[in-house]
Order: sequence, then C-alpha cells, then structure tokens
Amino acid sequence: MPLTNGDAGASTTRLLPGKQVIDYSKALDVLKNEYPSRDGLDAKTLLDSHMNGGLTYNDFLILPGHIGFSAADVALDTPVTKRISLKTPLVSSPMDTVTEHSMAIHMALLGGLGVIHHNCSAEDQAEMVRKVKRFENGFILDPVVLSPKTTVGEAKLLKEKWGFGGFPVTENGTLRSKLVGMITTRDIQFHPSLDDPVTAVMSTDLVTAPSGTNLVEANAVLSKSKKGKLPIVDLNGYLISLLSRSDLMKNLHYPLASKLPHSKQLICAAAIGTRPDDKVRLQKLVDAGLDIVILDSSQGNSIFQIEMIKFIKEKYPELDVIGGNVVTRDQAASLIAAGVDGLRIGMGSGSACITQEVMAVGRPQAVSVFNVSTFAARFGVPCIADGGIQNVGHIVKGLALGASTVMMGGLLAGTTESPGNYFVSREGQLVKAYRGMGSIDAMEDKKAGSGGKNAKQSNAGTARYFSEGDRLLVAQGVSGSVLDRGSITKFVPYLIAGLQHSLQDIGMKSLPELRQGVLEGTVRFELRTVSAQAEGNVHGLHSFDKKLYS
Repeated sequence: MPLTNGDAGASTTRLLPGKQVIDYSKALDVLKNEYPSRDGLDAKTLLDSHMNGGLTYNDFLILPGHIGFSAADVALDTPVTKRISLKTPLVSSPMDTVTEHSMAIHMALLGGLGVIHHNCSAEDQAEMVRKVKRFENGFILDPVVLSPKTTVGEAKLLKEKWGFGGFPVTENGTLRSKLVGMITTRDIQFHPSLDDPVTAVMSTDLVTAPSGTNLVEANAVLSKSKKGKLPIVDLNGYLISLLSRSDLMKNLHYPLASKLPHSKQLICAAAIGTRPDDKVRLQKLVDAGLDIVILDSSQGNSIFQIEMIKFIKEKYPELDVIGGNVVTRDQAASLIAAGVDGLRIGMGSGSACITQEVMAVGRPQAVSVFNVSTFAARFGVPCIADGGIQNVGHIVKGLALGASTVMMGGLLAGTTESPGNYFVSREGQLVKAYRGMGSIDAMEDKKAGSGGKNAKQSNAGTARYFSEGDRLLVAQGVSGSVLDRGSITKFVPYLIAGLQHSLQDIGMKSLPELRQGVLEGTVRFELRTVSAQAEGNVHGLHSFDKKLYS
C-alpha cells in the first residue's frame, strides 16, 4: 500500500495520472518492444557534417552501457601499423619539446610508443634511436666490447656515453672473439689510475651460457647468478651475445613493454621529412635499428610524400611507414594506395598549432578521425588520432571514433622525460617550455643543420610546413610553456587506468569491441550544447583543488 505523508492510507497521487502501473519485472520487455529507437545517436548520425557541422571532442559524449566486468579486465591491445601492435594505445608526438630518447624509452616500457623528432642532425637522431634499441634487450646481439688494451679511463668514457658500465672484454675487442673477462662499474669506479688497462681490474670469474640457450633458460641462469651480465659463448669460448640482469628486472617491472618478439628490443619510431636529404637520414636511422618511420608533414597528400612512401617500401620492405597528416578520405586514399602501413590524422587541432587560424585549412578533429579511420579500416590500415588531446576523455573519444592509437604532444610536454629544463613561471609555478613545430622558434632552430648555412633547409619545422625556400617564415604554431606533470611513469599509468574505467562505463572489454560497437550502433553518443559542456565541468564551487591521481 503506498504511503502518503507517512500514513499507510489510500493515495491518489500518481506519476502519470490515468496510466496503469506496469509490473516492474516487465521493464526489459517493454524497453525492447515499445522503444525501437535507442537513446542517443549512432556515430554516423552524430558526425554527419551536413546535419551537425564539424564536431570536435568537446561537442559530444558517449552514453554509458552495462557493466559486467571489472576495469582491470579491460584489454587495451591495439595495432599501430599493419604489422606492429602495442599493449596501450598511447603515442608521443615527434616534437622537439616532447620526444627524444628518454621519452621514447619510457613510452615503450609503459606499453606505448615514442616517436623521436627530427629537428636535429641525422647523426643525433640516429644516436637517440640507438639508445632506445640498446636500453632493454633480450639477447644483446651487438654489445659494446672492449679489448685488453682499452684503458680504465676509456671504459669510464664509454659508461658516460652509453649509460651503463658492464662491458665484456675479448682478445680482439670484437664480438665472436674469445671472452677473457668482464668490466663493471664497481671495477672502474674508484680505480686510481685511468691509464691502466682494463685487464688490471676486470673480473675473470665468469658465469656463461652456451650458444643455443633460449631466452627463458638464459634468464633462469642469470636470475640464479650474482652477476650483472650473462655472456653467451660458443664451444670455443667466443662471445656470441650478452644478457643483462637490469633487463631481467625491467621485464618484471614493465610487463606491458612494447618489444619485438624475436629480439625483445624496445620498439622505436622516428620521424623524417620528405626531402631528398631525408633518404640519407633514413639510412642512418635504419642502421641504428629503427622499426617504424613516420613521414612528418602538416599536409600529407603531396607528391613528395607519395614518392617517399614508394621509395621506402621498395628499399626497406621490413620497415613500417606511417603517412600523414590527413583529415579527409581523399587525402587518405592517396597514401593508402602508395602503400602506407598506418595513417596520422589531424590538421590544426594541436594545442600549440594555429594552422586553422592562419591558413584557414584543416578540419575539426572528431569528424576527421571518424571519416578517415572508418575508410582506412577497410584496407586494414590503423590510424593515429594526432592532436586535440587534453585529457583521458579525449583519448577515449578518439579511440571510439575509430583511431587505433592517439598521439599526444602538450599532454606529455611537461613530464620529466620530455626534453628541456624546468623553470619557474611569473606566477611561481614549475613549468617546461613547449612549442609547436610550426612556431617561429622551432623553424629558426639551427640544430638540424648543425648550425650551418643550410640550417633552414634541414629544419624539421620548415620541412613539415613546406617552408624551406621561403624568404619570410609564416608561423603555424606558437611557443609557450606547460605545467609540470611529473614523470610519465606515474602519468601514463593514470591515463591507462582512466581508459580502462571509461571502457568499463561504456560496457566494452577491449578496443576492438569498442570500435565494433560504434560501427554496429550499439555504442551511442549525445551532442552537447554549450550549457551541457559547462554542466559537465566543475561549477558552482567557490574554490576547488583538481588533483587527477594519487
């Protein structure tokens, strides 16, 4: 019996006067039979430019689904190219204030991918690729080897250069020469004479494993040993390869690490331009062990990029090529037909980019991602949503609209692993410099040309915006600063956890399931008015502290 004002008497108050109340147990049947149209909009209707104009990430929301699993059960595995997949869909941008070797190493360790910028000399960029490939290995197939004549001082210099101090010593100072000892940091750290040969301090009591030992067996030997390195030798005692204890520990701490299955090396990507000189640069990068090359251009549908794609696919068939940037199906089709293994979507949506303002060319990011990625998927080409990412929600939306990964610039620029030094702003906040590659600062930077007279022609910023021959540079980006975000070893796990919880709310256990749900119309969306956007953010508070994670 309904209660009225606390009294168990007869009530005449109804939610819907004159309507009979249906048995609650029939709710699902009524929903199925009497409401053929689902709540919200499907993606195609939402992103119909004729109806709604060009939308970006803030213009819509994803409607919640059914939760039948924990957030930890959500899988984030996704392809970044036709042949290479990652454990997490996160990629750092090839900008000179975002990705050098430190960022690339840590992004790979955390399951993503770092793309090393090319606003530097080819030699410097190749060296950064080499550092990524050497950082964590299964079997180190090309270790740094010392000869008995190498001095303690030279060994210390090698430690400073490479960042590690464990080196094998062989009779000839080369691989496939007889192993005679090992040098460690402890051996040389306090040795008084830098001119002494390493044979005076090296360890000769070595634990080795025979050639043919697999990675599991070698790891087992190393874990039982108290040594830092495990040399792999043949029947004659010749050094074949090396295994590192520090790499074994990294395998335990970074289970999601993006590694090649055969060598266990970290996956490394780098950007180049489309000039003739970039072919020489690419050769140096390939020699350093590059896995993925990104052709860096603000407008990818050019004869220069198409010819570069064909050149790379013919000369380096084992190297994956990501083309771009594109925002239309027409642009994408040209690059797909040329043979790209992936596409990069975005034009003018980056936080430090002013292309849309200055050039009046580009496209809002949400409609770009949906149209290009759904077209490219028909040819098995994964897409990167590049630009406009300000938070976890934007990452989810980019992935829901069909991108297999998202690329971040400003979101990662303030982390410890990004290039540059921290400084205190006028407001007393800790910040780092950040600039668009189309900014005057970036286009006038002379590092790419090693300070020579052809620095402008070698600059990544001028090449990206086809400005190498311009007498007057027109900026398509700005320079500024971003707040300190701490280390990506904490920030990226926050992004991953946020992604998993978001997919849980949507009711999808994996990214392929999410993309399939969007295409089938089971994942629904809703447009947001300006008032709705205000309502969805913090409002009505006198003050607040927005702490994102702990």
